[in-house]
Amino acid sequence: MLILLAFIIVFHITSAALLFISTIDNAWWVGDNFSTDVWRMCTTNTSTCMAITDQFREYQSIQAVQAAMILSTIFCCVAFLVFILQLFRLKQGERFVLTSIIQLLSCLCVMIAASIYTDRHEELHQSYEYMMEVSKGQYGYSFVLAWIAFAFTLISGVMYLVLRKRK
Repeated sequence: MLILLAFIIVFHITSAALLFISTIDNAWWVGDNFSTDVWRMCTTNTSTCMAITDQFREYQSIQAVQAAMILSTIFCCVAFLVFILQLFRLKQGERFVLTSIIQLLSCLCVMIAASIYTDRHEELHQSYEYMMEVSKGQYGYSFVLAWIAFAFTLISGVMYLVLRKRK
C-alpha cells in the first residue's frame, strides 16, 4: 500500500509540474527565430520579448487559454492538498471522491485551454501585431506538455476515484 501511495503522490506531483511548465514556458508555438506562448512572443535572434496584450485581434482567445491553464494548475495543487488532508481524515474504506472531483476539474480546464489553442491557432498567428511572421511555425513542447498533463490529470483523477483508504 505504501508503494501505491508513493506512486500516486509522484504521479500527482508530475502532473502539477507538467502544468506549471506548460503554463509558464515560452514554447506553445515555435519557429526558426521566434517562440510564443499565451503570455508573450520572443525573438531568438535579438532576445527581445513582447507581451501579448489587448491590442491583438484574438486576445479574448488567448485570455481564455491563460485563464483555463491557471485554473488547471490551481485545481491540481488544491487537489494534492485535499488528498493529503483526506489521507489523514478519511475513515478506512472511504474513497477520495473530493480529490478526484477537483483533479478532474483540473483535467477539464487543461483540455479546454489546449482545445481552444488548437482550434484558434491559425487566427492567433495571423495577427499583424506580431513583430514578425509567426504563421510559419509549429506547435512547441509546452503545447505538447499541456496535452500530456491532460492525460496525467485524467488518469490521476480516475485513480483517486477508484482508490480506497486502507491500513
